[in-house]
Amino acid sequence: MEQNQKKKKKSPRQLVMGILLVIMVVSSVMVVYQYIEGKKAEEEYRHLAELAKQTTEAQTEARTETSSIEVPSTEAPYVSPVDFEKLREINPDIVGWIRIPGTNIDYPIVQSDNNDTYLHTDFHGEESIYGSFFLVFVSDSDMMGKNNIIYGHNMKNGSMFKDLVNFKDKDYFKEHQYFEIYTPERTIRLKAVSSYYDKARPIVRKTRFKTDESYEAFVQEMLRHCEYAEIPKEPVQALYTLVTCSYEVDDARTLVFAVEVEEEGK
Repeated sequence: MEQNQKKKKKSPRQLVMGILLVIMVVSSVMVVYQYIEGKKAEEEYRHLAELAKQTTEAQTEARTETSSIEVPSTEAPYVSPVDFEKLREINPDIVGWIRIPGTNIDYPIVQSDNNDTYLHTDFHGEESIYGSFFLVFVSDSDMMGKNNIIYGHNMKNGSMFKDLVNFKDKDYFKEHQYFEIYTPERTIRLKAVSSYYDKARPIVRKTRFKTDESYEAFVQEMLRHCEYAEIPKEPVQALYTLVTCSYEVDDARTLVFAVEVEEEGK
């Protein structure tokens, strides 16, 4: 009788099954949560992309107004294809917009006084696992510095900087070499010249150089690890470094380095 009144101990098999059940439930909840977060982020950034684009009528009107003013000694004021005034009303931290044709990369770039704020904060200032594309705080906010570093998450649903990892494939690299970053002051036309994965290294975030020689040595060091790198023959004036998480080794990063080119791609 005494033994029957005691609760039976669960067998090891039952304990394992119970743990597996809990893991399955938690995993399912996480999958659903990430799916919902993903759809929300996609919709928000899609809305921002539409908001950022000036209408054709507005662009035409702006160009007409500037071209009608006869000032032969000066160039017409720059008119950005991105409406930064509207975007500043949502987030004053915006400093640019990146678009890489043929990819899903079409996002605003923000900058704060640290590199943690936008890791898990979206453009609207709300907590999100998708975070935001951000210019690291040691880079010049106008993106006219020696090394302009932009970070974005590598998301499984193909959003954010997921397409960046494809640049490690030579054919993909060649097909998507040219892209733009827009700022309120200018359009930065870029050409990707190197891409590879590496362990996270602080030197990649270096932005200040004592001499032109030390900067040129830095550029050569950054670009040379890619077997199909197109290292410029002329001195590089500015490097644009795109960074996202990678999974080849622990704490890996995929890096894409680009340099500024003329409209003709030179």
